[in-house]
Order: sequence, then C-alpha cells, then structure tokens
Amino acid sequence: MIGKLTGTLLEKNPPEVLLDCHGVGYEVNVPMSSFYNLPAVGERISLLTQFIVREDAQLLYGFATAPERQAFRALIKITGVGPRMALSILSGMSVADLAQAIARQEAARLVKVPGVGKRTAERLLLELKGKLGADLGASHGPAVSGAQADILQALLALGYNDKEAAAALKALPAQVEVSDGIKWALKALTK
Repeated sequence: MIGKLTGTLLEKNPPEVLLDCHGVGYEVNVPMSSFYNLPAVGERISLLTQFIVREDAQLLYGFATAPERQAFRALIKITGVGPRMALSILSGMSVADLAQAIARQEAARLVKVPGVGKRTAERLLLELKGKLGADLGASHGPAVSGAQADILQALLALGYNDKEAAAALKALPAQVEVSDGIKWALKALTK
C-alpha cells in the first residue's frame, strides 16, 4: 500500500495532480479542498494517500490532511459509495461539515453534494452515525435547547452556515418564540 507521497508537483488538472517522486510520476486524484490548498507547479508537496486496486485500474487518492483521508476511508466502506462519490462528497463539504451533518442527522446538507441522492444521504447518516464525528473531533455546534434549536435548524435549512447561524442565535434574547426568533435572526443576518 502507498500511504504517503512526497515530491515535486508537475501538473494540476482538477481533480487530478501529477506528482514526481524521484523520477516516477504519480497521478493522484484529490478532493477540491486539498486541490485549492496546493502550492504552485514546481513546488514540493506531501500527500497522504489511499491506494485503490480494482479489476480494471489501480488508483491513488491524495489528501492534504489525515482527517480527510480518514473520512474518505470511512465513506468508501459504505455500500453504494465508491471512491469517486467519496471524493465528490469531500469536495462538496469540509470534513468538519460532513461530521457535523452526520452528528445532527441532516440529510438535506448531504443531498446538496452533486451525486448524492436522498437514499444515499440516508445510508450515510445511518452507517456513519457515531463513527465519523468522534474520530474527527467534530464540533456539534453551539449548545442550544428548545426554541433556539428550532431557530438554528431553520437557519441551517435556509442555507446559512453554522457560524452565521450561531452568531444570529447569540444576538437573540434567551426566552424567544420560534417565529419571532427566526424573524430577528434573519434581520440580523441581512445587516
């Protein structure tokens, strides 16, 4: 198994990179989160890798961080999720966002990733529940209860990210009804 490659970056063609390691060029598929953080062509880089052997191909997948590779490994263990879909998921959302979506059982966030349908999202939630978040140190967001939890869910469903939703919640009074809280939070977010 090839666990890590260090060498000179020769080409960058999303989602693939060509890495020269002592005269041998390795084609490595990387998620877009890693791709955007790559240095310029000609620079030295290190990628953690996952080597996949299929009947018709031998493929290398590279990751800038260990949590990305760990999430990839967890994803490809799920029935119906191959390396391409796992790469697409990691390109569509960060590892922390994925772990948070799993912890909160938010299928809607997973369905937004290209190639992930409702059934696949539900399978991901079921099979990764309790596995991904603990391993990757996912935060479960701000501690909220009652009406604030409903307001938070509404803001996330409207497409606001966790930071924006948490900031809007902090600005609300402690005892607020859901409908009023959503209105106030939306006003705060549009400023």
